[in-house]
Amino acid sequence: MSYENAARAADYIRSKYAGDVETAVVLGSGLGAFAETVENPVRIPYEDIPGFARSTVHGHAGQLVLGVIGGVGVAVQQGRFHYYEGCEMQQVMLPVRTFGVLGAKRIILTNAAGSLNTDMPPGSLMLITDHLNMMGVNPLRGPNDDRLGPRFPDMTEVYDREMQSAAEKAATDISRERHESGRDAELQDILHRGTYCALSGPTYETPAEIRLYRKLGADAVGMSTVPEAIAARHMGLRVLGISCITNFGAGMSGQNIDHEEVMETGARVAEFFGELLLRIITNS
Repeated sequence: MSYENAARAADYIRSKYAGDVETAVVLGSGLGAFAETVENPVRIPYEDIPGFARSTVHGHAGQLVLGVIGGVGVAVQQGRFHYYEGCEMQQVMLPVRTFGVLGAKRIILTNAAGSLNTDMPPGSLMLITDHLNMMGVNPLRGPNDDRLGPRFPDMTEVYDREMQSAAEKAATDISRERHESGRDAELQDILHRGTYCALSGPTYETPAEIRLYRKLGADAVGMSTVPEAIAARHMGLRVLGISCITNFGAGMSGQNIDHEEVMETGARVAEFFGELLLRIITNS
């Protein structure tokens, strides 16, 4: 991907929104409600932005929402487009590239994911501490544009430790406050840490594949996030990843996996998730 592609998209966005973009947020399946918390929002459908793809997945609104949250300028991707939808990796990375050109210094990547850890049930949130790229392709494959980042970027620490600490503090504070007020006591200890395994999709995994990924050290599995995280680190953005755990991996619960279940679980934790994002954005 050339710098010009991202610059073209950024120029169009600036023609619609003149504010600063300090933090970008990508909202995964069932998590789009957070975009409604943006103050004085400017909404731009993806199909209006040069190079952006139209989102085809239920639960992804397919628009960019720009504005302010707690005094911080934000660009919120209300839904993403995926490799499994037929998008090339260059297109999957384009929003992240565009946020970097717009001046964003950090990005929060969220997703719906299946748990491979029996101690992390559906309804949990997982801080992504590392990832396994099992998608069969590296998004940086091809000619490198030095204006975007180096040819061989280091991936030792993709996910920012300071942002993880801020997220953990925020989750602890929210849980304590809710527990003390008698609300949602079951949400105590909702935030876990773990390794995210990215696969190309769109099929959910087989039980045999789940057993393999567990042996490789994965705690959750999904079909997104890693290409965006790699692109963001390539550009020098600070990255925080959060998975909403919507189900157990195939063969772990004795039940089939359904996309509606993913959506329902996202809706169930939406309030806690939204409060968590709000505090991360304003305090880290």
